[in-house]
Amino acid sequence: MSDQARQLSRREREIMDIIYAKGEATASEVAEAMAEPPSYSAVRALLRILEEKGVLKHREDGRRYVFLPTEPAQKASRSALKNIVNTFFEGSLVNAVAALVDGREKISPEEIKRLESIIKQAKNR
Repeated sequence: MSDQARQLSRREREIMDIIYAKGEATASEVAEAMAEPPSYSAVRALLRILEEKGVLKHREDGRRYVFLPTEPAQKASRSALKNIVNTFFEGSLVNAVAALVDGREKISPEEIKRLESIIKQAKNR
């Protein structure tokens, strides 16, 4: 994912969240799902910008364009998370995890077991 693609505005992130949740969507469906939608033409313009950034593509369904993400949600979320770690935690995974864990009131035994498993797998690599 390019640096430009990672730099999404609040509205662009909202649209991407909607499309990831639905799998695909038309401009009308995106506008209907937005909390405070701008005009229909503004939604279409944002979708075009997201295509230019390489995070969306479209297919034609009659006269309508149906928009789909260019990457699976898991790959996009990893890329976004990597960007957050680099930006806010000086690239330190330990600092990022510490910020998440220190801020939690309680971590369930299942979550602790999962974290331990991930750490064990990382040690074995």
